[in-house]
Amino acid sequence: MGFGVVGLIFLLLAVLTQVFGRYVLNNTPTWAETIALLLVLYVTLLGTAVGVRDAGHIGLESLLVLVPERIRKRIELLIHVLVASFGAVMAWNCALLALSVASYKIPTLGISEGWRYLPPVLSGTLIVLFSIEHVIAVLQGTEVEPAWH
Repeated sequence: MGFGVVGLIFLLLAVLTQVFGRYVLNNTPTWAETIALLLVLYVTLLGTAVGVRDAGHIGLESLLVLVPERIRKRIELLIHVLVASFGAVMAWNCALLALSVASYKIPTLGISEGWRYLPPVLSGTLIVLFSIEHVIAVLQGTEVEPAWH
């Protein structure tokens, strides 16, 4: 979550640079928009992983209160396994995509295109780890402590 906050600060600075360049200097830096777009990816996808960690994703909790405890645990486990599977597929495929475009450069920044696909790889990996944490908590009958309160 701390990385997300720092990313938001840098995103704000990049957008302010764009606005200042466009309206005050009448010459927008070419890198400002590209860096802002990259930062949006990092902030959004790291925030998504934190949402999984804090169980803030869309769930079926309203229906789960109606079923017996034994069945509820199984459904909760299924939900966490499905979320982990999604994270694994996302991380794997985006890693393959990042490798396939690694030799190309982002023209305005001069860095590899692979940097565009690193956020979903990181997010997917964190989603898998956080889902495993939830599975362990369900099996132990405990709750996962929220990352941000």
